[in-house]
Amino acid sequence: MRLPNFLSGACFSALAMLGAAGSGLAQEMVRDFGSTSAPSTLVLRSTTDISVFGPVVDSFVKSHAGVRVRYEQWGSNELYRLSRADCREERTGADVVISSAVHQMVQLVNEACASPYVSRLTEQVPQALRWRDELWGITREPAVIVYNRDLVPESDVPKTRFDLLDLLRPSNTPYAGKVATYDIEQSGLGYLFAFADSREASTFGALQESFGRSEAVSTCCSADIIRGVAEGKYLIAYNVLGSYAQGYQLDDERIGIVLPLDYTLVLSRALMIPKQSPNKDLAEAFLDFLLSPQGTLELRTTLLISPLLEAEDGNEGEALSPTALRPIGLSPALMVALDALTRETFLRRWRVTFPGP
Repeated sequence: MRLPNFLSGACFSALAMLGAAGSGLAQEMVRDFGSTSAPSTLVLRSTTDISVFGPVVDSFVKSHAGVRVRYEQWGSNELYRLSRADCREERTGADVVISSAVHQMVQLVNEACASPYVSRLTEQVPQALRWRDELWGITREPAVIVYNRDLVPESDVPKTRFDLLDLLRPSNTPYAGKVATYDIEQSGLGYLFAFADSREASTFGALQESFGRSEAVSTCCSADIIRGVAEGKYLIAYNVLGSYAQGYQLDDERIGIVLPLDYTLVLSRALMIPKQSPNKDLAEAFLDFLLSPQGTLELRTTLLISPLLEAEDGNEGEALSPTALRPIGLSPALMVALDALTRETFLRRWRVTFPGP
């Protein structure tokens, strides 16, 4: 089975492992958009796969003559550490930072690492997705359950977390060792989803216990997990980004997607303009582009504004009650997840569930 074009990015193979000067960290992948002779260059650092976000960047470059974009793809934890170091050392780095680990982005803004900006378009962003005019939510992506349509009987497809618990409860469950989720120590997004679950769901403790008893797998990267489900390595994946899952599904009908009916977390990737950005005008133009009708259309086309959340014919999300949607807002409340003691306690419990090799 060929790898879907939508997910042909660095989660499967790092094509360019380039060191970040003075940081000790490494980018997963780098790509330039626009002419190398362009007089202006915007440095964009993002956790989003270049294969996914690239068409959006390409559209921006085509509509802004004389602009080149250098796109650096990073893991969320590495991007957070680098952005924080740039800020503290007052070092020139990115012009724009976009991350799915939005709790880390709120922390960066709280530490005065961002540049404020106000425009007609930013003022139209819902208050829950705009904090201090320094951080903006630019996408809308559900956390979903993914399953293999060929190998999971329709009667077993979990529509809620309670259904998933029922599948894992029997001692002889066929799903033992066949359920996957993010490794929350490797993935800032995985940690955010798990922490949000712990605050949102009465089922979290029971689900974590069931994962441990049934030898569920924690691993890195949306693309790896989704491919594993398609190929039968896993039968079900929990808390996977719906944008990536739907992109894979376009090329592989073995992938099924469920928006949990008890509640569905909704992520908006956060964008920040670092205060050391040497090209603030260009960074502001990029933000306005993403918020414009053209940029919004591009984000919808790449599924980063997910049609799964819209009640249209054929969408599996149409049965989901609006009250079941749980948007992850951009606010100081997210910083609780980064409190050192809270994080270590949470990770210690997680290690009991997923002790590793």
